[in-house]
Formats: sequence, C-alpha cells, structure tokens
Amino acid sequence: MGSILAGGEKTLAVFPEALRKELRELAELDDSFILTAENYRQYIPRLTGAEYIFSTWGMPALSEQEIKTAFPNLKAVFYAAGSVQYFARPFLNRGIRVFSAWAANAVPVAEYTVAQIVLANAGFFQSTCYHSRGDTERSYPCARLFPGNYGCKVGILGAGQIGTLVIQMLKNYRLQVLVFDPFLSEERAAALGVKKTGLTEIFSECQTISNHLANNEQTVGILNYETCFSHMKDTATFLNTGRGAQVVEEDLVRALREKTNAAAVLDVTFPEPPEQGHPFYTMPNVFLTPHIAGSKGDEVVRMARYMLEEFQRMRQGDPPRYEVTLEMLEHMA
Repeated sequence: MGSILAGGEKTLAVFPEALRKELRELAELDDSFILTAENYRQYIPRLTGAEYIFSTWGMPALSEQEIKTAFPNLKAVFYAAGSVQYFARPFLNRGIRVFSAWAANAVPVAEYTVAQIVLANAGFFQSTCYHSRGDTERSYPCARLFPGNYGCKVGILGAGQIGTLVIQMLKNYRLQVLVFDPFLSEERAAALGVKKTGLTEIFSECQTISNHLANNEQTVGILNYETCFSHMKDTATFLNTGRGAQVVEEDLVRALREKTNAAAVLDVTFPEPPEQGHPFYTMPNVFLTPHIAGSKGDEVVRMARYMLEEFQRMRQGDPPRYEVTLEMLEHMA
C-alpha cells in the first residue's frame, strides 16, 4: 500500500506536517513530492504503486487513459476540498472511488451565510450605505424599514450540503424558511421544517434570499430578472456564496437600480472578480467580498481531517460518509 499528495500551492497548508505524519503511518504516504498538472508526466514512474491520492485544490484533471497508465493500482482519491466536478468522472469511470470534504468546506460557508442573513434582516447593509457617509436623515428611516429576524421570511436556493446546514443553523432564529430545490422531496422539506416553493415565490415573499444552488449546466443563468430579481421586495437582500454564473448580472444590476433600498452581497461573481468598469464597483447597494465564504486559515485543515477519517472508515469496512458517485455528480455542486 502507498499514497501520494496532489494539489496546488495550498496543499501543504491543507495537509500540515502533523497530519502528514499520521498519513505516513496509516497510509504509507510519500510526501517527497506533490503531484500537479504541470509535473504529472515527470512522476509517472513513481505513481504506479500508489493506491491512494490525498489531494486538495489544484488536483490534476486527468483523462481515463492517463489514469490507466499512471495509476494501475489506484483505489481511491480523498479530496480535501469541495466540488469534484472538474476531475472526478474519469476516476469514477475507471472504478476508482472518490471522496470529498464538501461537508467540512460547507461549515464555514454556512456560518458566513447565517451571519449575513441575520444582518440583512436587520437592514445592516442598506442603512450602512447612508450612515457611514453621515447621511443620518436617510439612514435612520431606512433602518426602520426592516423587519428584524423574528418570524422573517428567508429564501434558501438549493438544499444540498451547504443549504441544509444553513437551514439547520437558522432554526435558533425562529425564521420562516422557504426553499427552492427541484431535488428536495416534500417529505424531506417537512423534516427540515421548511416550505418548498418556486423561485418567483421566494423572491416575491422573502426579505433575504441566499443562493446555494449546485453549479451545473441547468443552473447557469437561472437567476434572472423575469423569474427572480424583478419580484424582489423593495428592501430585499440577495446573497450569493454559490456561483456567479448562476446570476444574470445585468438583470441584477437593473433590479438594484430600480429598488435602491434593496441590496446584493456577492462573494462570487462571473467572472471573478468582476471586470474593470463593472457597475457592481460603483453601486452603493452592492457589497462585494473576495470569495471569503469557505475554508481559510486554520479551517482548511478540517477538510484534510475529514478525509483522513474517511480513509480510516474505508480501511475498517465502515460505511463512508462523504463518497461521491456518478449519479451524485448530476445534481451536486
């Protein structure tokens, strides 16, 4: 048995020395090199004995033939990050198991989202636009337009790992949660204590709407003026920690110009960051953050720890928690 590391410049931060020491003992880790898309061919002679890959952001995307050539004995890839969409299919097609730390990465995203929702329902973003400029004649009346959190309607778009965690974390606030997710059954919606409904209904009724839809061809441009943004409340806040491509940005700009007391808090855009000269940079009711909702700093180690624990479960024959299948790729982020 042997294992290797794969990824980019953040690999050693995700797998610090203490954790690599555990992997050397448990999985015979060879961490004398880190496999990347650039050095892949250079290390082929050293890959044939590898049974496991522990990786993170920067995992090389290989073809089935490249995998067959380089990894004849590979059994599993343990990806200490979130989405595996860009590399997983060829491995799965070769019968190699893929595990992802999406659940670990979901924790800080959900924490960030809940914090923004609580602030948004109180009118933090809109009133700040005025108050931070000393325009108290507008800031105080603006702040009084917002309902606060008790009983407030919040819309969650997507009830996958992150969306579900957000819903669970919001229970302490006694909100009314509406959810759009084509894959969410009525039974599961009832178990979560949410109302399943459509996009237009959510944008019409909810004070704050947070996007957590899976990133795939079906969701590109799904959030547009006609279906969504034209129906926003005059004081609504739209949060996006999902993917920028899901938003028709010119439609969002149009709606926010029409509803000047509405706001958007965008941790992701398309492209990211927005191009120079984009209206987002000058609109007072748009708040851009540099993709900070997600694992950062010491939080990244949690993802590697999840994958080490998943490896141990697999070795012991216990049921996996975070395995990805081809079927799951059709609807997950």
